[in-house]
Amino acid sequence: MGELAIIGGGLVGASLALALQDGARERGWTIQLIEPFAPGDEYQPSYDARSTALSYGTRLIYERLGIWEAIAERAEPILRIHVSERGRLAATRLAACDEGVPALGYVVENAWIGRCLWQALDERVVVRRCPAEVQAMHCGEAGYRLSLTDGSALDCALSVLADGGRSALREQLGIHVRRRPYGQTALIANVTPGRAHDGQAFERFTADGPMALLPLAENRCALVWTRDHADAERLVAMDEAQFLDELQQAFGHRLGGFRQVGARHLYPLALVEAEEQVRAGLVVLGNAAHSLHPIAGQGYNLSLRDVDALAAALLGSAAPLGDPAVLRRYASGQQRDQALTVGFSDQVTRLFGDAGSFMALGRGLGLLGLDLLPPAKHWFARQAMGLGVRSRPSQR
Repeated sequence: MGELAIIGGGLVGASLALALQDGARERGWTIQLIEPFAPGDEYQPSYDARSTALSYGTRLIYERLGIWEAIAERAEPILRIHVSERGRLAATRLAACDEGVPALGYVVENAWIGRCLWQALDERVVVRRCPAEVQAMHCGEAGYRLSLTDGSALDCALSVLADGGRSALREQLGIHVRRRPYGQTALIANVTPGRAHDGQAFERFTADGPMALLPLAENRCALVWTRDHADAERLVAMDEAQFLDELQQAFGHRLGGFRQVGARHLYPLALVEAEEQVRAGLVVLGNAAHSLHPIAGQGYNLSLRDVDALAAALLGSAAPLGDPAVLRRYASGQQRDQALTVGFSDQVTRLFGDAGSFMALGRGLGLLGLDLLPPAKHWFARQAMGLGVRSRPSQR
């Protein structure tokens, strides 16, 4: 049985379909890409478009998949990162030129990445079942039978759950998760600063929670502002002038006066990790496998490295699709990357979320040390670029 189902055609699921399609064509596999929301035929730029920070390592993966040139048309490069704490002089600065790369990362609208991915898919290999949803999965001897909401059924040798952090199918299959709430909510919005951002990203830590400003096209910035739940609700209810004034007080004037803010959205934050990522005939991928705090910008990039490793494992084996030994090797190979990336993101979040004076002193010394010690700064930069575990993404 050469059927492979990818449940969830978002950025992670579509990336896996693209990573597998050439090998699938050679092997006679059919990829069923099941997605409830059909992407629009035409890309429509929007001030309020949600975006993702792609690491330099992610760029290298997309280059090998042949779509980076298309993505780059609307990718805003991160040339420098300024990390600081409000009320303290210590800071650290990362620069692409110091790391010998054209950019530390890139900020791209999700809709544009999705468009590039879906346009690159070969419909002779990747069957787009959209809009469609899987309502139940039943384990058999040779994989899973998927029951869809339209009344149809699919028998698949390998099923990949890439349906997001609130995966109902993950719960239905009895895959437990470890959940550690941060007691915080992320406020996400796009803002326009008074000065040109010039490709600079800011990570700013305050007593009320961390914030990030990432450069976007048209001199916009993507804001990720973490506050406690009640305060986030207060901020989202403010009128534009009040909100921009409070943002200005928290961030300062490094980018001049903020002029505009778009739609504001709230996301309660928790570190979520699936206790199982593989079973015979099954892989859990993307946010369904691990959801990270957004402030360090590591979540999607880790998921794409998982995609890259899974495709390499499947295409590098002569075993049948869904073979448990192949899937276990994939999971074992990604264990260190996942542990280090989740740990890095979680510890940064917790370190800068503690308002105690002793921890504040340690943070100040840490930022100062990073700026004064090139090896430490280089290590930190490689983590930010998604190159902290592997010297380069795997080659197939």
